[in-house]
Amino acid sequence: MEIRPPETDPEIRELIRAHGLSWREAYDNILPEPVLDAMTVDPTPEEVEGWAEGFGDDDSAVFVAVVDGTVRGFVDVRWGEENTKSFVGPDEADVKAIYVHPDWWGEGVGTALLDRGLDALPDRVEAVRLEAFADNDVGAGFYEARGFERVETDETEIAGETYPTAIYAREV
Repeated sequence: MEIRPPETDPEIRELIRAHGLSWREAYDNILPEPVLDAMTVDPTPEEVEGWAEGFGDDDSAVFVAVVDGTVRGFVDVRWGEENTKSFVGPDEADVKAIYVHPDWWGEGVGTALLDRGLDALPDRVEAVRLEAFADNDVGAGFYEARGFERVETDETEIAGETYPTAIYAREV
């Protein structure tokens, strides 16, 4: 397995596919079917370009996990007030996203991605936080097994509905 920044549009296309399939699997009993069906698994060139543009910030790092020449997942970590959510403090970073193709869950891809994302954080970052759906048992198990603690709750709105979320934190 190779963990590195995405290099080509086809890799970003595979990243988007892993993201969409992971959403559909992990959130199957959390989000309504129309929301899950709307998750992109076959992105257009414009969607690929939009995602690529979103990865260009100085206060962020994006890495893909490439196995057998195919992207199997990605992590997106961010720091700095402009790039993080309100629950992230000035000496903290945000795991904005970490998704692995469901066929590769349990194979160490997510752990390798998380480790590489945390390694990329600036020295001034003392802790990392993330937000996950409160009912996401797959995510909770993954984060807690890697030293994250559930520290607060919040909510997010998707398609006009409100869903409870959990905020996790861990020192780095």
